[in-house]
Amino acid sequence: MGAFAQKLTLLLSDSALRNRLLFVAGALAVFRVLASIPIPGINVAQLQLFLNNNQFFGLLNLFSGGGLSNLSIVMLGVGPYITASIIMQLMTMMIPRIKQMYQEEGEAGRAKFAQYSRYLTLPIALVQGSSFLLILERQGVFPSLTPLQFGISLLVITAGSMLLMWIGELISEFGLGNGVSVVIFAGIVASLPQTISQTLFTFDPTQIPLYVGFIVATVAVTAAVVALTEAERPVPVTYAKRVRGMKFFGGSSTYLPLRLNQAGVIPIIFALSLLLIPQMFASFFAASQYVLLAAVSGAILSSFQNLLFYGALYFIFVFFFTYFYTAVTFDPHLISENLQKSGAFIPGVRPGVSTSEYLGNIITRITFVGALFLGIIAVLPIAMQQITGIQSLTLGGTALLIVVSVVLDLARRIDAQISIREY
Repeated sequence: MGAFAQKLTLLLSDSALRNRLLFVAGALAVFRVLASIPIPGINVAQLQLFLNNNQFFGLLNLFSGGGLSNLSIVMLGVGPYITASIIMQLMTMMIPRIKQMYQEEGEAGRAKFAQYSRYLTLPIALVQGSSFLLILERQGVFPSLTPLQFGISLLVITAGSMLLMWIGELISEFGLGNGVSVVIFAGIVASLPQTISQTLFTFDPTQIPLYVGFIVATVAVTAAVVALTEAERPVPVTYAKRVRGMKFFGGSSTYLPLRLNQAGVIPIIFALSLLLIPQMFASFFAASQYVLLAAVSGAILSSFQNLLFYGALYFIFVFFFTYFYTAVTFDPHLISENLQKSGAFIPGVRPGVSTSEYLGNIITRITFVGALFLGIIAVLPIAMQQITGIQSLTLGGTALLIVVSVVLDLARRIDAQISIREY
């Protein structure tokens, strides 16, 4: 408790760290204001009916930070930027030049990579915005839009998505944490009071054991996510002794921490984003005049309504993206080179290729455990939904994973900033 009080005092007294936290709070306040500004001409009653009966748009509302529930000017949220990031990450696996730019050219290469992701976000936002406006118009949420009204609405929501992307990047640069994850986190937290009030309003005394079981399961899943995020595999590293003049350098031993889940919350966000893409196109073409196209779209939507199929696909995507993102961000060969350049080695392992293979084998094994565990936690709420019949558990489980991971990441970054200032 004394250490916590000391860190809290340092957090509040250090102007640089305090300004970072205030910047995050201000940026999120601007985001919540934007999320409360609706597009004119909405049939509110029809919108609520449509969202309540559509799981796809319920998931999309998660990425928009609640902006879709009232069709705000940021209704697309950070979804287009996430999709653009997924495409760019996939291109690192297919195009060696992009992989070299991302992994080997340092800050300049990553800045150029991020710039390409921003460029790609704009056409994706235009395509998604057009699809959503047409879908909502067919559902009676919008009145019949003239071409001018459609163009203006599309321009507004595309600009809103680009603005939200910019706010997220400002949080990453001038605040703390991953800006995109923090924006999604803020939207989830902002919806909690309404969710709690609805639960209390519809409270059924006969279902008390079910509510207690749900609370226990939530605590258990939260503890499991914390344990998964904090778990690491230490790899011993020894620095060789070097002589410079009359002084000896090195000879110390330390360890290289390899996290069980190197990817953090990114696999969950990537998996959900990828699950939304086929549903978006299927919803768009479901009312097509072409019989075959409408039939295929209907079959896709029907498949995603099957929770068994949806859960299996969700698990596979989370598992795959955990490995994929780890492979993109963690390069054993590069770490081996850096260790060799600094005169460090792993005891019992030859420097160079052998060290790279050794680290690669370790990261493959621990990522399997992390990916398996993360996939199980991701689909656990869907299993609970099947057992209990409570329809909100799927979104609640996904939101819980994101919230816990983002909070742990923020706490870790704050602790790192405090440690730097202490030393």
